[in-house]
Amino acid sequence: MAKKYFASSELIINEDGSVFHLHLKPEQLADKVILVGDPGRVNLVASLFDSKECDVESREFHTITGTYKGKRITVLSTGIGCDNIDIVLNELDALANIDFNTREEKPKHRTLEIVRIGTCGGLQPYTPVGTYIMSEKSIGFDGLLNFYAGRNDVCDLEFEEAFKKHTQWLPQLAAPYVIDADKELLDRIDGENMVRGVTIACGGFFGPQGRELRIPLADPHLNEKIESFEYKGYKVTNFEMESSAVAGLSRLMGHKAMTVCMVIANRLAKEANTSYKSGMPDLIEKVLNKI
Repeated sequence: MAKKYFASSELIINEDGSVFHLHLKPEQLADKVILVGDPGRVNLVASLFDSKECDVESREFHTITGTYKGKRITVLSTGIGCDNIDIVLNELDALANIDFNTREEKPKHRTLEIVRIGTCGGLQPYTPVGTYIMSEKSIGFDGLLNFYAGRNDVCDLEFEEAFKKHTQWLPQLAAPYVIDADKELLDRIDGENMVRGVTIACGGFFGPQGRELRIPLADPHLNEKIESFEYKGYKVTNFEMESSAVAGLSRLMGHKAMTVCMVIANRLAKEANTSYKSGMPDLIEKVLNKI
């Protein structure tokens, strides 16, 4: 079978041999990857490293690869949203599994372990501000995975149908998809003070998460329906904006991925903590010790 060739228009490689958006070179990527949304949080994670071997910045993408307790780790900022995750995951996979010299897929697949550390809004009484929520399942409101072949093979289709039926899902919205985190990675990162839940990844911060400012919502009761949804013991625990794309694309590409977030606002209690950054180092250290 002929090897697939990736044309320069499909896989854009910079003149220095780095991938187009991230500006990373294949040798700069570790097998263990931590994703954060905020570029400023990359330095916070890397401040715990014992050594650093590269520090690369391009737009909202800031990457540092180094060593933590003998483990080689890459920490990378993605910016906000599943559209950015599409860029990050595809370019990370290209760095790992495409030969940049021949532009052909490498004969042996390289599996990455990817953990997203972020913030979120809690949706249940048992997810108050400060809670660490692990996304056992993610519901993608963004529609990203629907553009890829194999989407139905990796998603929980029965869960999707139950969710759409309960919420009376509007046909003009992108079809939601439900994807599981990698079980082994989830079990490894898990801690006594972490809650496993179902995370909705939204395509925006305001309307898609039920926030109404000057523009009325298409379905002003959607959040109420989300909060009351239950399927096989699962309830929706939190909102954020990246977990579904991280888990979904990783599953399609053969990587292991999961998301863990700290609750900085509880929509049910209508409370928020804008000084949440002081609590992030504890969560980061927990992940670094177990990844």
